[in-house]
Amino acid sequence: MDRTRISSGSRWEGPYGYSRAIAVGDACWVAGTTDPSPDHAGNAALQARTALQTIERALVDAGFGMADVVRTRMYVTDPADATAVASVHGEVFTDIRPAATLVVVAALIEPGLLVEIEADAVRAPTRGPA
Repeated sequence: MDRTRISSGSRWEGPYGYSRAIAVGDACWVAGTTDPSPDHAGNAALQARTALQTIERALVDAGFGMADVVRTRMYVTDPADATAVASVHGEVFTDIRPAATLVVVAALIEPGLLVEIEADAVRAPTRGPA
């Protein structure tokens, strides 16, 4: 099967040797995604929303969509941000409702990052006539 590598241009992808997403066949895995914008410092909900937008772009670039997401993992550095991040996730995935995990971690790669999100997607098979 072909392996498609998707880049978002993140400053970490090249030096750290990873891709934003990898698609193989009907599956796509999106790497941990953050929002390093200094304009969003201190706002976990905004960082989550921006990370999910980056995830969506990577999925689309790989030929998938948000409706294909079957699993997400959310990492927050402050338990007080869990509800805000989960609420953004709920808004984005209202009807999709992937399996999801939210974990509190000690820190992310940079101090200003409050949330990191991963997503796994599987393209539903096309059904022909019954």
